[in-house]
Amino acid sequence: MDPKQTIKNNLERRSKSVDVVELYNNVPKPTWIELSLIDVCNRKCVFCPKANEDIAPDTYQSMSRMMIDKIHDQLSEINFSGTVSLCGYGEPLLHKDINYIVEKLSKISKVEIITNGDVLTSKKLQALYLSKVSKVLVSMYDGPEQIEKFEKIAREANVPKETFILRDRWYDKYNDFGVKLTNRAGTISEGNQDKINKYKKCFYPTYQFLIDWNGNIYLCPQDWQRRMPMGNMLQETILEIWTGKIISKFRKNLIKGNRCDKPCAKCNADGTLLGKNHAEKWKSLYKI
Repeated sequence: MDPKQTIKNNLERRSKSVDVVELYNNVPKPTWIELSLIDVCNRKCVFCPKANEDIAPDTYQSMSRMMIDKIHDQLSEINFSGTVSLCGYGEPLLHKDINYIVEKLSKISKVEIITNGDVLTSKKLQALYLSKVSKVLVSMYDGPEQIEKFEKIAREANVPKETFILRDRWYDKYNDFGVKLTNRAGTISEGNQDKINKYKKCFYPTYQFLIDWNGNIYLCPQDWQRRMPMGNMLQETILEIWTGKIISKFRKNLIKGNRCDKPCAKCNADGTLLGKNHAEKWKSLYKI
């Protein structure tokens, strides 16, 4: 496998969902929503903030069924048709209600799971497939010897190849660990990190956001220290937060190339790889 090709494939896959602009009351709807279902991970990868418990400690808190139902209902109200990605700040397959979550949310959207695969079995994979998961993406960190194990799991679960995707993530720091490496908003320095450019545009908040286990909504999954919540679903609706003053301020600044506010000021992520179509629509609405 070629790590650069894997990254390219990942961007192309996401682009099919992200780059389609749909409106609700003349406002671009989000097309990619990441859920952080549980605040614990069984791995401590050096390129992930979870490796440092002072930055991202395991709290073992998890998203409730009530919160999942609320997400389902509010996304239904705006006719959401994008992708819900189950990943966030922990390992999603450690959530005890993972099948319920997939079954519930797959009724209104595509649902992807990004996992390290450590607790995955053929029985669990088959249950996820029957719950209508769109894709299960396994990040293999140990080495190519993992391929045979996961291919066997897929065969036994009898899932289509397009549903079960293996991603090579076993490379060293000189090959960026096989990921699209970022400093996670200033929390990671491992690998060949790009320099921070406070004047580089970012389109993340034009098409996506992250919902944490407690209903807090963040600009994007780069904010591992949870420094700037845009709002909370127990106090406002997703639509109110998406069109609210806080996220609008960040969105305007980032479209123009202003990363001076936290957490963006310390972030080196290239937020222009996706979302250009959304950014153009927001620019028109904001008259910037």
